[in-house]
Parts: sequence; structure tokens; C-alpha cells
Amino acid sequence: MSARLQLGRAISAADLSLAAVGLPIAVAGAYIGLISLPRKLVVPGTSNEARIAVVVPSHNEEANVAATISSLLATKYPTDRRRVIVVADNCSDETARVAREAGAEVFERVDTSKRGKGYALDFAFRRLLKEGWADVVAVVDADTIVQTNLLSAFAARFALGEQACQANYEVRNPDDSWRTRLMHIAFTAFHEVRGTGREAMHLSAGLRGNGMAFSALTLSRVPHQAFSVVEDLEYGVMLGLEGIRVAYVHESTVSGDMPVDADSSVSQRERWEHGRSTLRRMYLPRLLTKGVTRRSAVLLDIAADVALPPLGKVALPAAGGFAASVAVWVAQRALGHRAWSPIVFGVGVVGIGINVAEGWRRSGAGLAGIADLAKVPSYLAWKATGKSDTASAAEQGEWVRTKRSNEGGAS
Repeated sequence: MSARLQLGRAISAADLSLAAVGLPIAVAGAYIGLISLPRKLVVPGTSNEARIAVVVPSHNEEANVAATISSLLATKYPTDRRRVIVVADNCSDETARVAREAGAEVFERVDTSKRGKGYALDFAFRRLLKEGWADVVAVVDADTIVQTNLLSAFAARFALGEQACQANYEVRNPDDSWRTRLMHIAFTAFHEVRGTGREAMHLSAGLRGNGMAFSALTLSRVPHQAFSVVEDLEYGVMLGLEGIRVAYVHESTVSGDMPVDADSSVSQRERWEHGRSTLRRMYLPRLLTKGVTRRSAVLLDIAADVALPPLGKVALPAAGGFAASVAVWVAQRALGHRAWSPIVFGVGVVGIGINVAEGWRRSGAGLAGIADLAKVPSYLAWKATGKSDTASAAEQGEWVRTKRSNEGGAS
């Protein structure tokens, strides 16, 4: 056998091996690209009919909660059909006092054995259902500013028959550092771009923890028994399994504060990723099984969302694999053969690229955003070298307070 023939077979084998390795990346990229294609949604108008209770879960938020309450009280919605309720959960500071002085009702909760946002929400939801006043219960985090149309936009969706909603969720402090600007692009790509795509396809936008709302009937039908660190994603899965999709309210936005310093940023991402990994093991088989047996595109899409790792963990191997496949293609072409791996990895790269490009375009980050995106590979490599000490807290859904931008530490 000639050396040329042996070389050709070796390169062909490498091409096929690369294509096999790249197939999951191609599927993930094609899926991400499909739901990220630019689309326009119709604004359904507004309503002021529903009685809405806004729950603000808080743990030691005396420095931030007053601004959030002020923002909620400034919403353009009838005051007799709106309540703002702060849940002061296991607080050791003056959150309850500050919240009352700012004009909110306060539910105080002390339970040292059951700690975390999920328990705080369940406590508030059960109390509100027992009172029977609210038609709709919304959730806004204690470091958030909301658009004045938030409650009327929610009410309009419920008037149309929706049972659960998620407003657009963006970063409040994108210009504090390159990390917050990068997170702003990521939030836009994950929340706005994919949320728009899912709403256009009548899928479930998913719950993102901040700026979500539920009908009282939904909370009665599916009790909020979600207590992990990703209680929002978990409850969205629980709703999906009960046949309830989450509508995306694109015309109103909640803006939450993001960590500026490196350690807080990594700690936050670790908690989210750890929680998603746990949820994947708990729910993915059931989602896939019921999605297939019910022929439900909503459930299969939720399964795909749960199964997908963070975009960075898909993008880096996609880029590396594409570079390797191009090298194989050059060698194959020199031998007069075809190469398949560049096509496979190319699909993944294009799909991911659509999502990132749309996220950057809609974020308005401009040239600074492009420079920040160039830092992603080195940032991910650095992040992988260190772990925080929050794994046990994440496992239990504990409150793990992240340093906010108004508390210093920019880098």
C-alpha cells in the first residue's frame, strides 16, 4: 500500500471521527440558531383588570429594596388593584423596616432549617392564596428596577388566557465593568433573543426568577414546591409537565443588578451551573418521555433547554473542532477527497454565531461589546481553574448573597 493511500485513509478516518464528535454540537447549534432567528412579536395591548400582588423575596437587602419598591409603586397601574409585598426571609439586617418605610407590605419569615428563595416564595404564595385577594402573583427581585408598564403588560397576557408569564430580564448595570457588559450581552442572547423566538413559535419562554408572574389558579393547581438554587427553572419545568407554557412578555423589562468583581461573578455562575446540572438529572428523562408520548413541542423544547450546557461550554469546542476540521479539509482537498467534518462543525458554529450576534446587536453594546466578547475564551479558561466554596449552599438552595455594584469592588 502506497504512503499516499495510507495517508488518505488516515485523514479520512480523522474526518469521520471529527464529524462524529461534532454531531452533538451541530444539533445544539442548529437548535440555538433556529430559536435565535430575528422575529417580530405583536404587542397585545395593556389591561388594568387583574388584581396583582408583587412579591419581592429578600434576604438582607436593606441597601437595595427601597429602590425596587419605589420602582414598583411607580408602575402605571390602579393602586387599588396592586400590592407590593416584601418577604423579609431570615434577615439579620433592617430589610423589613426599610421596606415598610418605603411603602411596601412586609411578610417576615424565620425558619433556619428551610432557607432560600424557593421557600420564601412558597411561603408568600401560600399566604396570598389563602387571603384570596390576588388574581395574579408576580415576582421581582430586591435589586431590580422595572418598567412602568410591567403590571399592565402582565394583566393583558392573563386577560388573553395565559397562565404564566416572564418579562424580558436584562442587566441593570452593564457599563460597570467588562464583566457586566458581557453579562448584558449574554442575558440579551439568552432571555430576549431566545425568548422572542420561543414566543413566536408558541413554546415556553421559561422562568428566569425575576419579572415572572402566575395566575392564582396556576399556583393552586401547581404548588410552588421548587427549592433548588434554580427554583425558577425548576418551577418552569413543573409547569411544563402540567401542560402550562410560560408566555414571554417582550414589551416590558425588569433590570437586575449584576456582580462586578471577579469572585462574585464566578460564584454566581457556579451556583447557576451546579443547579442546572442537578435539575438535568432530576427532570430530563421525564421531560423527554412525556414530550414524545404527548407529542408536545413545548415539553421537548423545555427538555432541550434543560439539557443544553452554558453557551460557552458549547462555543469553545465548536470553534476548536471547526478549526481542526478545516485543517482536515485542507489535507483532504490536497488528496482530491471530500471532508464532512467542516460541514458538521460549521452548522454548530453558525447557529451559535446567530445567537451571539443577535445578543450583541440587541444589547446595544457596540464596539466595546465586541472587545468584551473577544475576552470570553481567556475568561472561561480562568474560571475553570478556580472553584468557590458555595457548592453546598447551591445544593440546598440556600440564600447566597452576591455583592452588588453599589457595594464596591469593581474590576
